Amino acid sequence: MPGPVPKRSDQRRRRNTDAGPTLVQAKTATKKPTVPRGDDDWHPIAKRWYADLRKSGQSDFYEASDWATAVYVAEAMSRNLKQGRFSAQLFQSVMSAMTDLLTTEGARRRARVELERETGEVDEHETARLTIVSGYLDAAAGGADAGT
Repeated sequence: MPGPVPKRSDQRRRRNTDAGPTLVQAKTATKKPTVPRGDDDWHPIAKRWYADLRKSGQSDFYEASDWATAVYVAEAMSRNLKQGRFSAQLFQSVMSAMTDLLTTEGARRRARVELERETGEVDEHETARLTIVSGYLDAAAGGADAGT
């Protein structure tokens, strides 16, 4: 979805129907993919990014190909940070790939995915709960007024 970052669903007031894309569902592997181990030789920032990605809510929905992409992004990030001359073009490519992995709030909002933390006592290892915008749920259920 091009354009400015949309507001969170609890901050929007819609009176018209949403013209967004329809929800498409596909079957996935029966078990979660194995998350590849990060490379010990990566730059510390790339290591931290990859470790934090593993803990992020959207990663619950990653398939093996998403994890392969994340490893590649961390490798490119590490190489760019380690070289003597910082490459703006490589940085842009890394940021674009990070957006594809929904690693930023803006990217998730554009994809209409919101992460919500559980309320109450916060556990250090608590993962964020994924909430798909209600319009998508209505559309998946065949609701006539999806997105309102």
